[in-house]
Amino acid sequence: MNRVIDKRKKLARRKHHIRKNISGTASKPRMSVFRSNSHMYVQVIDDVAGCTLVSASSMEGELKGLKNNVADAAKLGEAVGKKMLEKNIDTCVFDRNGYLFHGIVKSIADGARKAGVKF
Repeated sequence: MNRVIDKRKKLARRKHHIRKNISGTASKPRMSVFRSNSHMYVQVIDDVAGCTLVSASSMEGELKGLKNNVADAAKLGEAVGKKMLEKNIDTCVFDRNGYLFHGIVKSIADGARKAGVKF
């Protein structure tokens, strides 16, 4: 049990160190990634207004069949990128949310870049 608590504390510490340096505005919002054991979630957030501009997850609509792997994470990133471009958002700040920038998190970022979003 202590190992699980320590893991969560380390993740929260990394998340705090990342979030104290980056923030989203209306012109350049923050793209936040969250992954669980079974699903992936992405939000594009305006921190000044405190609202979510665009969101996508592996639990909604046509993305519902996506598995929690690298190939499907790229599809989720492309879907978020397309939604962002529909709302005229072409740049953002990437928030890896305490996770290492490899695997699923990197694949989501690459998918968004492939759709035309700039970080």
